[in-house]
Amino acid sequence: MTMIQVNNLIKNYKKVEALAGVDIHVKPGEIFAYLGPNGAGKTTTIRILTGLTQATSGTCSINGFNIEKQVCQAKQQYGLVPQAINLDQELTVQENLIIHGWLYRMKSADISSRIHALLDYVELSEKKKSQVKTLSGGMKRRLMVARALLHGPKVLFLDEPTVGLDPGIRRKIWALIKKIQTTGTTIFLTTHYIEEAEFLADRVAFLDQGRIVALDTPDRLMENLGAWAIDRLVEDGMETVYFKTRHEAERFNTLKSEQFTLRRVNLEDAFLDLTGKKVK
Repeated sequence: MTMIQVNNLIKNYKKVEALAGVDIHVKPGEIFAYLGPNGAGKTTTIRILTGLTQATSGTCSINGFNIEKQVCQAKQQYGLVPQAINLDQELTVQENLIIHGWLYRMKSADISSRIHALLDYVELSEKKKSQVKTLSGGMKRRLMVARALLHGPKVLFLDEPTVGLDPGIRRKIWALIKKIQTTGTTIFLTTHYIEEAEFLADRVAFLDQGRIVALDTPDRLMENLGAWAIDRLVEDGMETVYFKTRHEAERFNTLKSEQFTLRRVNLEDAFLDLTGKKVK
């Protein structure tokens, strides 16, 4: 079974080809990371998957519902946490969630029980009566996650969920995302933090110029390069050399006199090797 299915997705904006035949198949309960530089087509893909933008051609479905032909059923299947904070700042935490429940035509009793459970789940129960504008950035992000989960979606779209947060708060959000996965929720993640995808994702797709250039587990994508890397200064800048073992890397460095750093290979190395670009 496939929870998110995208077949030959194409999107053109006048003379710009934003997506050039993207194929994605995300399994139930999977955390799927979708990475690429600015302008690669990540946001366009999410907008099409959530019914906010119409594709030029191709098909998309969520839990078996076609996003164009069965739009109402498809939208019931997912929750969305956008990059921008779009909570009502003047309302309380509870009031923001109640309005979301109304929009999904949930029963009052169901809204009340879900709010109680979810605020406990994201550790915001004590802030239930607080205005959103009094919350920290990390609390607002957790509230947005709770809101997206309120109607019990099968799929959760996370678009840059930790942008602008300090490292400690980001890791708390990571822990929350992993906890959500244990409930069987499928998670579609975009992020500019490459270590975030490396830690969280079961599989990663690298998108560049509207095309998927690689799709695999983080470990396999990194293993294609090696296990160890040496970053060294050369005349025209920085060069990175990859090795299967630390012994090979150390032996290589004894033959060189440049300044260097020895480290483990990471997911950003794999992306740079495939595209020559940084994830932004």
